[in-house]
Amino acid sequence: MRIVVFGAGAVGSRFAAALARAGSDVTIVARPEHVASVTAEGLQVDGDSRPPARLPAVDRLPKGTSTELVLLTVKSYDVETAGTAIAVALDRPSPVLALSNGLGIEERLASGLTQGGWTAPEAWVLRGVHTIPARMVRPGVVAETGRGEMVLGRNPALDGWSERLQTLFETAGFPTRVSDDIRRETWKKALVNAAINPVTADHGIPNGRLVEEPWRGQALALLREGVLAAASAGYPFDLADAERSVFGVARATAQNRSSMLEDLDRHRRTEIDAISGVLLSTGRSHGVAMPATVRAIERIHTRERERGAEP
Repeated sequence: MRIVVFGAGAVGSRFAAALARAGSDVTIVARPEHVASVTAEGLQVDGDSRPPARLPAVDRLPKGTSTELVLLTVKSYDVETAGTAIAVALDRPSPVLALSNGLGIEERLASGLTQGGWTAPEAWVLRGVHTIPARMVRPGVVAETGRGEMVLGRNPALDGWSERLQTLFETAGFPTRVSDDIRRETWKKALVNAAINPVTADHGIPNGRLVEEPWRGQALALLREGVLAAASAGYPFDLADAERSVFGVARATAQNRSSMLEDLDRHRRTEIDAISGVLLSTGRSHGVAMPATVRAIERIHTRERERGAEP
């Protein structure tokens, strides 16, 4: 299958390398320094004894690009802009699997595709969420930092595509399942992210340290508020089950540094507004008090300013 991985940072590059080695024809769209290294030396997965994956890399998708699938792995705040770039560049509409963190990603992607000239863009959008971690070691080199799973939604206009992609990802080595309620899955992922990412980023700790105090208590306070916000929006979760999910992910990715922490380390804007911010606005709109979430958002914004994060 011809695949474009649009926004190939750490996670997108891990997907790209695995899919290419499984036989797909993969092109990545990434930052210039990553593109230069991959073009010169290939895409290396740290700790993998195999030679680097050789695949095309560009920092801008050329107009007239032909592909069967786009994997969208950009940051949540870049989804709409990326959607426009994809629509302008592709020679014809193709399925776009949105894997970015946060809530409301499908709507932002559809808006961008519309601005790029696609009609009825919702017919081409698939939503997926995952807990597969990776870390950018340096341009051209990413590291696997734990296991996880891929969850794919359905789109009636793309009949059979979810099962096709399930086979694609499983062949590449990623446990994958198809869900009939991807909206609930995105809320579940948002709760996990909102509990793990702000605490690890604020304190500069890997995910596995969340099982220890005082970080465990901070994560639980964020999780409790997130569960209340989700319930107010019509997505009730059992708190004990949600807690098991959070600490299960933390243990499975114990050595991983959350994407929010990695963003701060690289002086980049974080996804705090797309994750915790959306939960906060949802809760507030239904009268839910969320003081721990407010404090977490304020602290991450302070960290961004301290690190001189790019806008």
